[in-house]
Amino acid sequence: MSKDNYIPIFQVDAFADSSFKGNPAAVCVIDKPLDDITMQNIAMEMNLTETAFAIPAHKSGILNADRFAIRWFTPTCETSLCGHATLAAAKVLFEIFENKSETLVFHSQRGEIFVTRRGQFLQLDFLAVRPEPTQLSEYMADALRLDIDGLRSDFMDASHDSQAKLILLRFKDVSTIKAVTPDFFELFHVQQALGYEETIITARDYGDYDFISRSFAPILGIDEDPVSGEAHTILAPYWSALLNKKNLVAYQASKRGGEILIEVREDPKRYRDRVILSGKAVIVMEGIINIESNLNES
Repeated sequence: MSKDNYIPIFQVDAFADSSFKGNPAAVCVIDKPLDDITMQNIAMEMNLTETAFAIPAHKSGILNADRFAIRWFTPTCETSLCGHATLAAAKVLFEIFENKSETLVFHSQRGEIFVTRRGQFLQLDFLAVRPEPTQLSEYMADALRLDIDGLRSDFMDASHDSQAKLILLRFKDVSTIKAVTPDFFELFHVQQALGYEETIITARDYGDYDFISRSFAPILGIDEDPVSGEAHTILAPYWSALLNKKNLVAYQASKRGGEILIEVREDPKRYRDRVILSGKAVIVMEGIINIESNLNES
């Protein structure tokens, strides 16, 4: 059996300072591309919110490369952007492969993502998503069970970005968003019909954090995302404008939970505002995955 049929694979808890928290991702760092079917099968086998595949963008090798192509797969499909799995990939490159770069550049369908070492933290640099006002449709309200759970009166406003396929719903209280119990089967069909990949609910926090959020993406095979970096590319500019603050501390209130430090850097010309997300990550598992049977089939 050829050694080419074995790929190192790692499981990383991103946006976490200890194991079993934050958002788990699988990471494969490879020196040559895999076909789409193999990557999708690996992601399905790992059955985590995302599996990242990173490959050096030039011939200097994994150790010395500072640029990588990256793709992300959920158990059911490929996604165009994933923050926590990018953080996980950088953690593996820095810690396991001992990459010497201070900043890694990941090339994706949605542009470049920069990840920089800052002590114990890793900083992800994303293009900001500027939310525009929209309406809460009755279909979305029903899928979130707002009337059934008596939460409709706590809804405040809605924003979205159709290109990023994100919708953001703000509520009065943190207790309200913690009480939301979506009908994920119905939400899947609503997201499909309205063209959204993530439905984000959020509220201001008056304790340790500036805001709290939850994120749902059943259309991507992820009922509730434990900690979503992509969601914070729209949450950050939204709350920055609302609170008139450039530096924010956020918490995603999933069952696992995760803390994110945020900096919003505005472009004076308003073309390329950036969102800087800082978090920790913990490598919890490493192993080898055998892809021989899939290669024979393809």
